[in-house]
Amino acid sequence: MKSNLFKKVLLTLGILSLAVLFAGCGKKTSASSVKHITYWHVNAQTQGGATVDELVKKFNETHKNIKVTAKYNPDMYKGLMQNLQSAQASGKVPDVTQVGWAYDNYISSNFKYMTPTDAAKKFDGNNKFIDSNFTKRTLSFAKDSKGKLVGLPYSLSTPVLFINKDLLSKYNIQESSLDTWEGVREAAKKIHDESGKYGLYIQEPGDTWAQQGIMLSNGAKIQKNGKADFASTDGIAAYKFYQGMVNEKLALHTPWAQGMDSFVKGDVAMAFTTIAQASHIKKSASFKASAILAPHFKDHKMVVPVGGSMLAITAQDSGQQKAAWEFEKWMYKAESSVTWSKGTGYLPPTKAAL
Repeated sequence: MKSNLFKKVLLTLGILSLAVLFAGCGKKTSASSVKHITYWHVNAQTQGGATVDELVKKFNETHKNIKVTAKYNPDMYKGLMQNLQSAQASGKVPDVTQVGWAYDNYISSNFKYMTPTDAAKKFDGNNKFIDSNFTKRTLSFAKDSKGKLVGLPYSLSTPVLFINKDLLSKYNIQESSLDTWEGVREAAKKIHDESGKYGLYIQEPGDTWAQQGIMLSNGAKIQKNGKADFASTDGIAAYKFYQGMVNEKLALHTPWAQGMDSFVKGDVAMAFTTIAQASHIKKSASFKASAILAPHFKDHKMVVPVGGSMLAITAQDSGQQKAAWEFEKWMYKAESSVTWSKGTGYLPPTKAAL
């Protein structure tokens, strides 16, 4: 009798063990099935870094089989590309990389990556995601000189003139007078002469994007027939105009972070920088701030360079590439894109988000 009871107990325990085992299989995800991918970006805390963290956290909470780790790269796109070179040499590249427009051809010619077209074909079986979300115009920014799509457009920006409305009002400067660079210089001189403050700051990261905007609005060209053409009479005149403002202490000449800090503190009246600084200025400035269209020189029209970046799949392993593509598609969902635009000031990259 004791023997039969013992057998029944063992049988019951065995059934319970199996039940627990199969229940566990249904609820848990094994560590080996989770794909860990890295996302390299250029967004400092003053230009979308907090929003990157927010988006990555939300993705990780809603995707149990993929975990994303975001890594900030200083010195904007130039700094990231330098780090990417080192990473490729060591064989430890990120899986998703934020690449500036200026590096479309560079990354296409020097790095191993998976095009969005190939990712869509391999993992979705069609090109619907790309065709339904992006305009041809927007996609053109992310193509190399051969017309190949390198990544998907993510950050779309333009330079604008941010203004301290309180300072301008104090010195009776009309916003309408700031539609030309000559008007901006006159306003900067008045502010400097009467208060000692700088009138203008023009962003200075590791590129001359904002300065290109000044040259373009003086009739200059950056390139012509595939060759550099900015050292023209109009290009030189635009740079000398800027140089003169710096020499006369009308314009602040300092790295980007310090320059924007001076603006939000109220020590500079105007800042010519990317629209991506909008959220930071709105949150940080203690004065009434606004943004107006980029100025142009008299007798010339306003022309500004497009700015921003694309997201490229630099993962090498097929499993990592699939996870990277899943992450990218989530980043372009309307809700995610709107969060990105609100957290920065960048223009929405997709039709739905716009």
